[in-house]
Amino acid sequence: MASYKSLPVPSQDSGLRQYLVEVHKYPMLTHEEEYKLAKALIDEGDINSAHKLVTSHLRLASKIALNYRGYGLPLVDLISEANIGLMQAVKRFDPEKGFRLATYAGWWIRAQVQDFILRTWSLVKLGTTTSQKKLFFNLRKARELIGVVDSNNLKPKEIQKIAEMMSVSEKEVIQMNDRLSAQDSSLNASISFDDSTTERQDMLVDPNADQETVYAEKDEFDFRKKLLYDSLDVLKEREKDIFIKRRLTEPTVTLEILSQAYGVSRERIRQIECRAFEKVTKRVKELRADRMQDIL
Repeated sequence: MASYKSLPVPSQDSGLRQYLVEVHKYPMLTHEEEYKLAKALIDEGDINSAHKLVTSHLRLASKIALNYRGYGLPLVDLISEANIGLMQAVKRFDPEKGFRLATYAGWWIRAQVQDFILRTWSLVKLGTTTSQKKLFFNLRKARELIGVVDSNNLKPKEIQKIAEMMSVSEKEVIQMNDRLSAQDSSLNASISFDDSTTERQDMLVDPNADQETVYAEKDEFDFRKKLLYDSLDVLKEREKDIFIKRRLTEPTVTLEILSQAYGVSRERIRQIECRAFEKVTKRVKELRADRMQDIL
């Protein structure tokens, strides 16, 4: 994949803002266009198709990279790593699997950026444990969820709650919070990508979902919906009917109506519904694991 040409590259010289403007000039692809380009790449090794697939998703890579701007690393480096993850995704993408490239590439981009952060960030050593890695990438979100305002002064109850949420020890929460708090910087701090007086807050991601995010979320929704309906094959006819009418129908059919239809008590209908839910949940997990394995 080293033959990509005319691919914009973020740099301190050209300025990050200019790079973001450039990547937004590349057109979005329809599902049909994406499929044809991916097939041309697979069947013919067409590098031009690969180029179009990559450039049409550069803004997605930038958006994901900007979500990791709080780790004290240059944004241009994060975006460059995100682009590497994107190119890896394009190289391995198979449109026959049923996923859109935005969904598939998102996994590769995040993995590449996170790996880069772990390799680069001075406070994360080679021997970092799984729980510490989980804290490293999710502690800020956990603090936000419980409404922590001052990350430099976590209260004992807040530490305990975060530890329980993330299934780690309170000591690990304290240690990682100290590490991350030391790297947190003001939103008014200057960014020296160009000669302007750009502040960090100017680079915050637009809260409105862009087209790549919309596509990715729709693909994920369609994927989950298909998993759910494929999982219904583990149910017997009565279980399936009750499950659909109680869980997948709007408005929900009442226990009373179903008990009259099947000539059993409302409690019996509730038991059948709960049992069906357990079976479907288990089957969904199995199918998801199988299909993720196929993709990877």
